[in-house]
Parts: sequence; C-alpha cells; structure tokens
Amino acid sequence: MEPALSALLSSGEESLLERAYSDAVGRADEVDEARARILDAAYDQFCRLGIQRSTMEDVARRAGVSRITVYRRFTTKDALVEQVVRREFRRYFDRFLIDIEQAETAADRVVLGFVSSLRAIRGNPLIGGLMEAEPDLLVPSMINDGGRTLGTVRQFVAGQLRHEQRAGTVSSELDADVVAEMMVRISASFLAIPSQVIDLDDDEQLAAVARRFLVPMLEPGD
Repeated sequence: MEPALSALLSSGEESLLERAYSDAVGRADEVDEARARILDAAYDQFCRLGIQRSTMEDVARRAGVSRITVYRRFTTKDALVEQVVRREFRRYFDRFLIDIEQAETAADRVVLGFVSSLRAIRGNPLIGGLMEAEPDLLVPSMINDGGRTLGTVRQFVAGQLRHEQRAGTVSSELDADVVAEMMVRISASFLAIPSQVIDLDDDEQLAAVARRFLVPMLEPGD
C-alpha cells in the first residue's frame, strides 16, 4: 500500500485534513484546468479500480493527457493520491456549510450537520469506499494520529458554534470547544465502528439521535 494512503490524514507538519479545512475556509479555487482535469480523472479511476491497482498511466489515459503532463503536476503517485483525497475532504466541508444554511434554528443546524456529515463521508465513493474496503488502514490513520484529525474537525465545529454565539442563537456561556469535541467524537465513532443498533442509512433515525443526544449539549452546564 502506498505510503500516502497509510498516512492520508497525518502526513507532514500539517495533516491532509487540516489543509482541506484551510482550503474550505479560505475558499481556495482550482485555477489550473489541466490539474483539475487530472484530479477528476484520478478520482474516477480510483473509484472504479481502487488506488492500489491504478497507475499514473491509467490516470493520464483517462484524463486524455500524456503521462509527462501528469508527472509535471504530481511528481509521484503518493502526491496525486493525497491531492485527490484532500479535495474530497474540502468538498465535505463545503457541503456541510451549504447544508446547514437550510436550517432555521441552531438546534436544526446541529441535527442537519450531524446527518449530512455522516451521509457525505459514508456516501463518498472514494472516502466511504476506502473506509469500507480498507478499514484496518484508513480508520486507524484517522484516530491514531495524536488527535490531529479529530482536532481539525473539532476546530471546524467549534467555529460554527461560536458563530451561533455571536448571532445570539446559542448561549455565550457555552464552552464551544468542549461541546464540539463531544459532537465530533460521537460522529467519528459511528464512522469508525459500524452500529448494530442505529441504521446509519436512515436519516430520520440519525436525526432523532441528534435531537436527543446532541442538541441538549447546546445548553450550558451548571
């Protein structure tokens, strides 16, 4: 298995997920059309054949460019894999922000965010497929990285809670970091360990769980 895949979320000084988060917050756009075309082709190739069985030549052929063109923009297959996965996580953050705009209250946004997050990751052909096909590889990289992956998502959720506080929809006394930590850990547990009690494909059941256990966290403790 490629080194990039075994360290997808925690390579280098800044994790892949942290960089995806920065892209989403900074609204980074893809300006290199050839690069975007290669990433699209790689995503399609990886989803169809898997990362291990795919080659740079396969990606070049699917993108309709030369192998040299691929290597000019991505010096190694590891680099290409990282950029494809990074873009998918960035899309997850983008989708999350769009989904919660549909809700009218802070409680509704918590519920919708919880449901849409699980759906977005589990339903993603690449990320969800890796979690299902290679759980012994991808899941540990998400949870055994010194807390960096969970910390990045916690930062994202805490930022949304602080936005609610500034808008006056959530108490200013709420400890946004602690609440975000608990919400993220609950969500991560469902992703890492399949439930035998709760149907993760049932949005209504997930929404009920969120309203019963997550929404009450919006109330500050004594």
